[in-house]
Amino acid sequence: MIEQLAELLNISETLAQKLIYTLTAFLFLFLFRALTAKVVNRKVEDDKRRYHARKTITYAYTIILIVVIGSIWFKGMGSLGTFLGLASAGLAVALHDTIANMAGFFFISARKPFGVGDRVEIGSVQGDVIDIRLFQFSIVEVGNWVDADQSTGRIIHVPNSIALKEPLANSHIGFEYIWNEIPVLITFESDWKKAKELLLAIGKENAEYLSQGAQTQIRRAARKYLIVAGKLTPTVYTSVKDSGVMLTIRYLVDPRQRRGTEQKMWEDILDAFAREPQIDLAYPTTRFFTAQGKPAAQTSPE
Repeated sequence: MIEQLAELLNISETLAQKLIYTLTAFLFLFLFRALTAKVVNRKVEDDKRRYHARKTITYAYTIILIVVIGSIWFKGMGSLGTFLGLASAGLAVALHDTIANMAGFFFISARKPFGVGDRVEIGSVQGDVIDIRLFQFSIVEVGNWVDADQSTGRIIHVPNSIALKEPLANSHIGFEYIWNEIPVLITFESDWKKAKELLLAIGKENAEYLSQGAQTQIRRAARKYLIVAGKLTPTVYTSVKDSGVMLTIRYLVDPRQRRGTEQKMWEDILDAFAREPQIDLAYPTTRFFTAQGKPAAQTSPE
């Protein structure tokens, strides 16, 4: 077979032998990888574990393939080292961005600033991470033209090197909750104390249960980060605006449930205020006053 291939391609028998060995290695590792992936898909039911298992298999077989092909084409570590030294010098100049993306991949894998399933914001992009590869990671975009951090449906591919350059916000590392605020503006004539009591009761009813899980997470995260826990239960703050009294509900929420909890609270607020005739929602208004003329001053003859 080697002689026939060498004669067919008009190459030396040594080169033909290396080509055959390389093709055999490709086919063998490809079939073995496909068989392993099929077993994983059949045995592992959890989607997240299945994804990580497939990625691990891919990386393992890639490394094995590189080592096998290197041993076929390069005799001895000396020639391999010389080739890699010369190749790396040229690649460092020609493939600067590619090398930076690979460095970013190793940083993400070792430091783990985020993982698959985390909601992150990096640069001008925000979304849920769905895949991490050698040169880029992919996220499902949230926000942008859609309110309340809900998905836009677009998949954005971000170069790994961005993780080394841009500030990164992760909503699920260390502390899996975020603070959300609902501002409620009522008129100056309203009973603001009664309104504040109603808003605090609504906040506790819809979000107080989250503070228990948050306490546990803060204690766990404090082992790694300097996190000081403040008031975690829902609260209502009071301030004065141009058009009325501002009452702001502040509460903890899962990032993916922000819109749902906000909708539920607003429905409860509207129902509660509808039952209270002394409480009215405010909006920007303009008031006009007519000045009454004063009577002429009485002066004495003196």
